[in-house]
Amino acid sequence: MQNSIDLNRTIVEDLYCDALMLADEVRSIFDLTPVQAASEEGDRRRLSLSIEGLRTTTRVMHVLAWLLNHRAYFSGELSEFQLTRHSKLPADRPSDPENLAFLEPATRELVLESQKLHERIARLDAAWRARSNSQPSEIQNLHQRLDEAVSQI
Repeated sequence: MQNSIDLNRTIVEDLYCDALMLADEVRSIFDLTPVQAASEEGDRRRLSLSIEGLRTTTRVMHVLAWLLNHRAYFSGELSEFQLTRHSKLPADRPSDPENLAFLEPATRELVLESQKLHERIARLDAAWRARSNSQPSEIQNLHQRLDEAVSQI
């Protein structure tokens, strides 16, 4: 990766491990947290858990997809062009503070942890794209070489 000063295989692997552990925690918290109360508050808690569970799971899956694409690039399975074209991290949909208020403290902390990880990956993605856009592409390099060769004829 030409522009890997800030992003390298080790960083991607470490973040990937962190994201996998977070994904497992998210799954266990949101899949295994039953709300037994049959009341308006219980209904509101179930709805909040469902909404924030979906947002958190989606957020973590987007992070994992981004990291998997970068792992594939570092392994030679994706070209820089493919990586640039297909690995943009989608924008996050932040949690609703009203929903968070209905969640257990440990669940809220997990939601916030997933947001922090997404923010970190978003910063890496933005920096990587900015650096990538500032360097000439392989196609531009090829055009320049062709122009130089033609001018010498």
